[in-house]
Amino acid sequence: MDSKRTAFSESDDLLLAQPSIAAPRERWVPNVSILWEHRRLLMRIAICALVVSTLLAFLLPKQYESKARIMPPEQQGGAAAMLAAISGKVMPTALSALAGSMMGIRNNGPLFIDLLNSGTVSGHLIDQFNLQTVYWKRYRQDAAKKLAHRTDITEDHKSGVITIIVTDTDRRRARDMTQAYITELDRLLAQVNTSAAGRERVFIEQRLAAVQADLERAQRDLSEFSSKNTTLDIKDQTRAMVEAGAKLQAQLIVARSELQSIAQIYGDENVRVRAARARVSELERQLGKLAGPSGGEPADADAGELYPPLRTLPVLAVQWADLYRKVKVQETVFELLTQQYELARIEEARSIPTVRVIDPPSWPEKKSFPPRLIIMLFSTILAVSAGAWFILARERWRNTPETDSRKALAQRMWSSLAPSFRLLGPRFRR
Repeated sequence: MDSKRTAFSESDDLLLAQPSIAAPRERWVPNVSILWEHRRLLMRIAICALVVSTLLAFLLPKQYESKARIMPPEQQGGAAAMLAAISGKVMPTALSALAGSMMGIRNNGPLFIDLLNSGTVSGHLIDQFNLQTVYWKRYRQDAAKKLAHRTDITEDHKSGVITIIVTDTDRRRARDMTQAYITELDRLLAQVNTSAAGRERVFIEQRLAAVQADLERAQRDLSEFSSKNTTLDIKDQTRAMVEAGAKLQAQLIVARSELQSIAQIYGDENVRVRAARARVSELERQLGKLAGPSGGEPADADAGELYPPLRTLPVLAVQWADLYRKVKVQETVFELLTQQYELARIEEARSIPTVRVIDPPSWPEKKSFPPRLIIMLFSTILAVSAGAWFILARERWRNTPETDSRKALAQRMWSSLAPSFRLLGPRFRR
């Protein structure tokens, strides 16, 4: 039996020593025969690799993936913006959206991805989940790199849907971190919103507060002036006083005529004459009170007069009209600014992007890593392949003649490096 094996090995050595004689198709026969001779060694290598890879596969921590899908917000439609522009009621934001839609700028996916990968979002997640302790990282930037390595954010270029996948050793933390990405994105979008509608809303809000203060001041001035001069509405008040004065004057004319006719018939001491004279005096007094003094002094509310005299109305009308005009102007401005403020708030709410979740963060039911069976099989195959290559290389080296230039060069190099390795040996042992 030993003689047969020796003969078989000698034939293999002869074939290896003379490769030019063997046909190219039959070169695998010597290799297979050599490996067959060392089949026990390869079997031991396979068993050891299988055991080591099995231990390694089961020692690796399990990892779980949680996935969520979100849809970026839509821009204002080009057709709606075009109709608004035609109707003449277009806002600046509508014009910008129309221009963007015509130029093809409608996708906010890259913006969303950049915000999700920003340092602000990763910093909040590191603080919220204490990732420096979880990842065993001393520095914050190392924890951020580890988080970015375990996070996969992609965008579908056709539909624009963004997929967020977070991998972690704890399935609950993986799901919570995926939800935290969505929450932080929504908060960051509202925080960094610098649209024209937002700036317009802030400006109108400041202007509205100033106009409201001016309106209250104008109303207070008009109220104080009206209270001091007992004026309500100069136009209606003047018309009423003129009509009342005309009636009093007409009654006075009639009373005087009656007094003259009675005085010619009766004496001055007659009761009817005295009554007519008293009536005329009363009408004159009322008419004089209604007309007011010739100096045109304004009425004093403390004197008991309910209305200003007729002679003072032209003087009061100018001041009252000025104050009344200021009140009306401020009221009109305040009303217009209020309408614009409400429109700006609506436009700002429409312009703020909001995250629309298609699929909420999923609960990881099974692990995503490590693939234990694949690790075991691949490691075993790799170890057996490496062992087979080493066996074939060793046999070929042995069968290479000493006169070969390559072998001679390798031996010279080894003889030169061997003393260095011998000197380093004790150090390695220590």
